[in-house]
Amino acid sequence: MPTTQKNSLRLSVLAAAMSPLLGLGLSQTAIAADSIADALKEGDTVVSLRLRYENVDADDKDDSTQDGSDAITLKTRLTYTSGDFKGFGMTLELDDVTSLKSVNYPDGVNSGENGPAIVDPEGTGVNQVYLSYKVADTTVRYGRQRILLDNQRFVGGVGWRQNEQTYDAVSVSNSSVKNLTVFAAHIYNLDGIKNTNADHDTNLLNVGYKTPVGKVSAYYYDVEDETKNTTLDSGTASKTLGVRFAGNTKAGDVKFHYTAEFAKQSEGHNSKSYDAKYNHLMGGISVAGVTAKIGRESLGADEDAGVGFNTPLATKHKFQGWTDKALTTPASGIDDVYISVGTKISGVKLLGVYHQFDANEGVNDGDKYGSEIGFVVATKLDNGIGLHLKYADFRKGDNTVGINDTTKLWLTSTYKF
Repeated sequence: MPTTQKNSLRLSVLAAAMSPLLGLGLSQTAIAADSIADALKEGDTVVSLRLRYENVDADDKDDSTQDGSDAITLKTRLTYTSGDFKGFGMTLELDDVTSLKSVNYPDGVNSGENGPAIVDPEGTGVNQVYLSYKVADTTVRYGRQRILLDNQRFVGGVGWRQNEQTYDAVSVSNSSVKNLTVFAAHIYNLDGIKNTNADHDTNLLNVGYKTPVGKVSAYYYDVEDETKNTTLDSGTASKTLGVRFAGNTKAGDVKFHYTAEFAKQSEGHNSKSYDAKYNHLMGGISVAGVTAKIGRESLGADEDAGVGFNTPLATKHKFQGWTDKALTTPASGIDDVYISVGTKISGVKLLGVYHQFDANEGVNDGDKYGSEIGFVVATKLDNGIGLHLKYADFRKGDNTVGINDTTKLWLTSTYKF
């Protein structure tokens, strides 16, 4: 089927699925209603588009494979949020990802194309669908939902990809004590960025307290992916206990930024026993419109068990470089020393980042995994169209095995109405 017809068909399916809701009108305000029918009529519907070109070039020194891949994809999202009826509400969000090129690309799911993967597979599906109930300062959600905790280092949505990671879960959030938020959730399924589902028996607890100079968070994450519980893979189950402090404070015209986070991880229900530590320290300064930060993030390892600290539910693209070379923590762990400098000129955001990756411990302790440079140029036009350019270049270290020099380029445009 030609691409144009395929796009029209998928959008028609989305529109048909939403027609009972869309027929009630776009961009109405969700307010308290006297009946369920009124709550549905008074709901809010948003349409958002994200058009992206992505190019990946990986030098694998193998002439029999393709070193480069590129894709042009369009994500169309329809989000409906009902009005409030006696504390009850609902949200339905549908996503469609369509390739705008006639040539297929290696999407990390379907076989048939060689080259480095661009993990934005085509498809139409339910990104979120949940019922909510709010009473006083407590909100309960049941169904497929977005869960973003702290900076998403341990639990996030991978929102950078065209297919978002969402969770089938029961979650409870309470903010009845001033400045204190308690969040708990039981996850029974994960809907991943590859349009695949994984059965889970995962429990999350996160307690956050806001102070005048930053937010303190304490958390316990018991993660179990039941689709892999017959293996010894350390990534299938883990228990993580940690504490985080992050914030900023001003002194005259200068703003200081800081982060300190420490966590310990051990085996969950899998049979391989291990203990690994995580720490992240960052300091920064903003002056005269320029923000500079320097930090060190360390994902440790258990040398005897050969297992590294893992973050299976994280928004990993936000951390350790944009080329995604460290999505899985090596058995020797990984240290990331990074520097970033950013500013905004005439409404245009400019950001540059440098990373140096080293082994954390074990026989490879101190070995150079590689380095990466990246930059972002982004702006939003008066008509609401967002424009975003991102580039990253990773160069592997001398003793690195199984990792290739890689460059990635993204050109993205967004619009919402």
